[in-house]
Amino acid sequence: MKWSKVYREFFESERTAGLLLMVCTVVSLLLTYFLGSSYAHLWHTHFFNHPVEFWINDGMMTVFFLLVGLEIKREIYVGEFSDLKKSMMPLIAASGGMVVPAAIYLAFNAGTATSKGFGIPMATDIAFSLAVLSLLGNRVPASLKLFLTALAIADDLGAIVIIAVFYTSGISLANLGMALIVYIAMLLLSKQNVQHLSIYVVLGIALWFFMYRSGIHPTIAGVLIAFAIPFSKEGNPSLSDKLQHALHKPVAFLVLPLFALANTAIVLSLSAFTEVATPSGYGIIFGLLLGKPLGIFLFVLAGVALNVCTIPSGMNRHHLFWCGVLAGIGFTMSIFITLLAFDQAALLNASKVAIIIGSLLSGILGYTGLRLTLNKRRLKF
Repeated sequence: MKWSKVYREFFESERTAGLLLMVCTVVSLLLTYFLGSSYAHLWHTHFFNHPVEFWINDGMMTVFFLLVGLEIKREIYVGEFSDLKKSMMPLIAASGGMVVPAAIYLAFNAGTATSKGFGIPMATDIAFSLAVLSLLGNRVPASLKLFLTALAIADDLGAIVIIAVFYTSGISLANLGMALIVYIAMLLLSKQNVQHLSIYVVLGIALWFFMYRSGIHPTIAGVLIAFAIPFSKEGNPSLSDKLQHALHKPVAFLVLPLFALANTAIVLSLSAFTEVATPSGYGIIFGLLLGKPLGIFLFVLAGVALNVCTIPSGMNRHHLFWCGVLAGIGFTMSIFITLLAFDQAALLNASKVAIIIGSLLSGILGYTGLRLTLNKRRLKF
């Protein structure tokens, strides 16, 4: 498989974001431990009638979803998802990586108030997982990097659908209608190949506002905007290409670090770990740690057996399994879904701790397993 310039740029950007996320998470946990509630209250300070964490989680994260949408759009038009045969393996893997973790979570929580958290272990954090993979250096085959990247992007697409369908509050038809009118205007401009970014920014803000007022989570507006930005298959840089390139650094160095700082202000006391020992906590940890690799591995093997997909050259079943373990790093998207699923402070904190535990174990085991597997291959024993 060809390791293209676009993929190299994407991989490098996500690796940087992932490493920075690790640092910010540790810093946030330490600040919370030493400063206590005063640090946590910092993110609850009101700004324009909303707490700072609202502007980060609902506002700035829209830019993150815009970048995700642009990446998905590129993959559909000219990337791994443009060819049905090539796209089947990451799509099948992502499907298994969502279905099995959700099933494990529901096995612990079916029929309870916490059952709506089933989407939490379904997510894969692109930045974190690629950052851990990058620690293995040049020994990682290009096909494995491509697979994990495509898997994580497909996983994000699934997470977006889950958020839009299952984590939407009461709908305001009037505001939804206004959002639809604004979006149709954006699509018409795109069809006319209007390349002025400022127009899309103004309409995008209006779309975000009406989506927020409609009851649908406003970050979904970021994905919709991405698909309305003009894209060209001809090879010439389009507005979509330019915007995707321009957003990599702001998202990596500003949006995601602020999200990590604002949402990991958790005091890791003994009681916090005790609260994780609940059906919800077990569902999250085992969903990420076991559900992800089992779902990805078993679904892909079934796809190969049915001749629906093939494992790329340079990869084997050992790589596939340990890559699936690495995909159990949920972090950003898992925390984001947690914020939508629960509103009780204790349950939110316990879920975040469970996500950190599940993601940390997945990262350590995935890295160790791949390192041993790749070393064996390199040393030929």
